[in-house]
Amino acid sequence: MENTAKKTVLSCIQPSGMLTLGNYLGALKNWINMQEEFDCTFAVADLHAITVRQEPAKLRAQIHSTFALLLALGLDPERSTLFIQSHVPEHSQLAWLLSCYTQFGEMSRMTQFKDKSAKHADNVNVGLFAYPALMAADILLYNPDFVPVGADQKQHLEITRDIANRFNGIYGDVFKIPEPFIAKTGARVMSLQDPTKKMSKSDENLNSWVAILDTPDDIMRKFKRAVTDSEARVCIGEEKHGINNLIGIYSAITGKSSDAITAEFEGKGYGDFKMAVGEAVVEELRPIRERYEQIIKDKKQLEELYKAGAAKAERTAIRTLSKAMKKVGFVL
Repeated sequence: MENTAKKTVLSCIQPSGMLTLGNYLGALKNWINMQEEFDCTFAVADLHAITVRQEPAKLRAQIHSTFALLLALGLDPERSTLFIQSHVPEHSQLAWLLSCYTQFGEMSRMTQFKDKSAKHADNVNVGLFAYPALMAADILLYNPDFVPVGADQKQHLEITRDIANRFNGIYGDVFKIPEPFIAKTGARVMSLQDPTKKMSKSDENLNSWVAILDTPDDIMRKFKRAVTDSEARVCIGEEKHGINNLIGIYSAITGKSSDAITAEFEGKGYGDFKMAVGEAVVEELRPIRERYEQIIKDKKQLEELYKAGAAKAERTAIRTLSKAMKKVGFVL
């Protein structure tokens, strides 16, 4: 009999404030579609958020908000496993185990450690240094076939694979070695004010990024102020970073090619194009925002869903952790 079991995919996202249009078009929109093809596990990675100082009330609100937003986007708890990372203690337990099989030199070479150490020089903590072991635990606990990664996340998966291979080399076939999943579709969305940089919610210029939950008026205002160039022709160009970015956004939402977009706006100015892109984004995000506003109000249902998701995730996590601990020699 042919094995028809779906391949498995795992992805996690930090609750570090409002998720942006870049998060949505670059990754989250693909997560929704993955549910058709794969057996998916998604987590709100709240443990990773505390490598930098957090206000407790704000962090709590962001965890709830991120979980509610994932539901509003269309992640379905009936089809996928959706949970909050800290609700499954096996993540922390396996992270300690894996940290003992991770080399100091590997950790010190991680780009994110170097970047965050520079930004938070007054708080270069052990958690910031050792977070790749926790990230490896997040992944390896669920034996995924694939982990979606962008260009800036490949290093994270590479060290996970290295740790898993090292552990397996000592103790046998314990962890499945995950492969990177590069989505066929997914836009790299750049800042609206400095289109040579990736759109980021950490940007102090609020006009540089669009939040998924922004109001239509805020979205339109930000696109009207988007940086362009002096040529005033809607087309892809080597030095036309702003227009290239807007074309990429419009293409990702409408499905139109860059050539089709160029033809559509032939003879029209940047003002018309910015309006069209802004309106397309507003209509794409409107149903998400409306669903979110309903979901976030029902605290009881939200709690039921994240507790059920954690229980479902833990059933797999416990099996993986127990197997690894037995191999090492712990008494269970």
